[in-house]
Amino acid sequence: MTLEVEVFWSFRSPYSYLATPRLADIAARYDVELTVRPVYPLAVRVDGFFKRQDRRWPMYVARDAFRTAQMLGLPFGPPRPDPIVMDMASGEVAKDQPYIRRLTHLGQAAVERGRGLAFIQEVSRLIWGGEVQGWNEGDHLARAAVWAGLDLAELEQAIEAEGERLEAAIQASHERLEAVGHWGVPTMVFRDEPFFGQDRIETLLWRLRQHGLAERG
Repeated sequence: MTLEVEVFWSFRSPYSYLATPRLADIAARYDVELTVRPVYPLAVRVDGFFKRQDRRWPMYVARDAFRTAQMLGLPFGPPRPDPIVMDMASGEVAKDQPYIRRLTHLGQAAVERGRGLAFIQEVSRLIWGGEVQGWNEGDHLARAAVWAGLDLAELEQAIEAEGERLEAAIQASHERLEAVGHWGVPTMVFRDEPFFGQDRIETLLWRLRQHGLAERG
């Protein structure tokens, strides 16, 4: 029996990036259907989110993400540019967010074409892999889309023509995440049970094995 897992995921989250290769391995190895649900980061979803956090928190996240990447053997570096337009010193987030809106809409369009997991894996490596400056420029995104089995031009046409519908789908994912009892990313959900964080993937696998997780033939 195929087990179904929802994956709530953000392009701005380093931990989402760090979780993705292991999630892709699960999807390839086991009889599991992973449904990617792209969401906006808390900086956009929650007004004043960063202003309410301890100022030491972003530095800790950066340090922890870097060492986690080292442990996992993944390339890592700060995104250039940041997918969120904000002043890190003040915590002020701009009202206009062209990068994260475009990325999240592209992610939703990729999901609807059956290539969501491949797309987030390729694009998150582009943003967080530390090798590309200006991931939003030139043909970087177009090449990432090709590696994911997609055509960026076609995706761009879709998000231009269907922006409102895609936005509604993203908002529905926000509501679904709240309904299962969480707010952060990455959060994996199996039978309405949330598993928050890249460090809960083994816990998720433990639960899936309790429900008959089987390797693909």
